[in-house]
Amino acid sequence: MKRIAIALTPDYADWECALLVAVGHAFLGVEVVTASPDGEAVRSMGGFKTVAETAYDRLDAASFDALVIPGGLSWEKGNAPDLNELIHRFRDAGKVVAGICAASSALAASGILDDVRHTGNSLQAHKAHPGYDGEAHYVDQPQAIHDKGIVTAPGTSPFTFAMETLKALDLWSPEIEVELAGFRADTKG
Repeated sequence: MKRIAIALTPDYADWECALLVAVGHAFLGVEVVTASPDGEAVRSMGGFKTVAETAYDRLDAASFDALVIPGGLSWEKGNAPDLNELIHRFRDAGKVVAGICAASSALAASGILDDVRHTGNSLQAHKAHPGYDGEAHYVDQPQAIHDKGIVTAPGTSPFTFAMETLKALDLWSPEIEVELAGFRADTKG
């Protein structure tokens, strides 16, 4: 069974990883573990109180297949937790690391995007972080990108974020594509 750690931040964007975890858990048997900076409950942008199962520092990368970080307002508010150590712990263990919206910029700040194709809300958002040196690999597109075990997406792309993360975990199949087809309907012109 695959295991995904979800690193929640205060004011996380609750919809950005909802499709990924719902499909992963309900249809693919993925175990989802939520973590917060201190293991305490956090509130999402939508006001959902989420009781985390553990703290970031207690996540053992060796026992997971992926780290997923949804975006949210904590970066805009200036109170986002420092995720660098957590990101590098999973990346160094060879695990999938996925970030959407402002969390893709957190990946940029960690330096792990410097040699992989990636996207996000904007190149400017990534360049605002002194740890980022990956401009040559930035792709300005509205869909998520998976490259070398890293998934990035703008906040407007929860469907392709779910799809590319499932692909990175070797969980994408024709059956899952059919199951998710209805969620993709609004992405067609």
